[in-house]
Amino acid sequence: MIKLIKHPVIGFYLLAFAISWLGWLPVVAGSRGIVPFDHPAFQLLLILPAIGPALAAIIVTRTQEGKTGVNRLLGQLVRWRVEARWWAVAVAAPVLFFTVGKAITDVLGLSAAPSPEGNIVALALSAFIISLPANLGEEVGWRGFALPRLQKSCSALVATLIVGVLWGTWHLPLFFWVGNPMSSYPLIAWFAGTVAVSFVYTWLYNGSRGSLLVVTLFHVLGNTFGVIISGVSIIALTIVYCAAAAFLIMRFGAHNLAAHERVFVS
Repeated sequence: MIKLIKHPVIGFYLLAFAISWLGWLPVVAGSRGIVPFDHPAFQLLLILPAIGPALAAIIVTRTQEGKTGVNRLLGQLVRWRVEARWWAVAVAAPVLFFTVGKAITDVLGLSAAPSPEGNIVALALSAFIISLPANLGEEVGWRGFALPRLQKSCSALVATLIVGVLWGTWHLPLFFWVGNPMSSYPLIAWFAGTVAVSFVYTWLYNGSRGSLLVVTLFHVLGNTFGVIISGVSIIALTIVYCAAAAFLIMRFGAHNLAAHERVFVS
């Protein structure tokens, strides 16, 4: 408890990983035929990764700042009064990224996962519905809690690198889950892309002055358009994300990654 108070970001990440991996690791073990984790009942534990980052953020915030801090944290989820351009970016950017990624995939002849079979509208709707609660829980933790606290003590660039690397590391159990789509991804390329796209998230968060609603929409639509615009290589998408990150750093600078002062916890 003392560590949570003195080092809230460290405490948050320890809790987020512990809660989330407690849900993932038994399922990973079950997928590899390790008894008794192959029992279907262990699938219920998958709710833990969905709520892990948000729950950790709430626990640490409550410990450090009380109910007022929790209200301020969750209040970012209903911060909808932002400039229209940020809503437009949240919707258009995923379409642009996957469209350009598809073009790069085709031009370079890169391998990609086969297109999903079935009604594309139903598949996209399913992806949206499934992603919404999970991505919302992630963003409360990664961008709502960790990013503004890190930006208080370091530049937006350094804060983004820390959040991006730990965000990517958090997903690692999925690469060992037999049958999970991510188990076939090229790990290094995916990891680099995750860190790179974190700069887009920071830009959106700082630009919208801390609207988790905008950031979550971008996250959810990224997963949704990944279904609609299929056949995109992970390597191609990483190239796109790296280009976007480089542009944002050059355009807005490493200090703020936005046209105004970065967002941090007061």
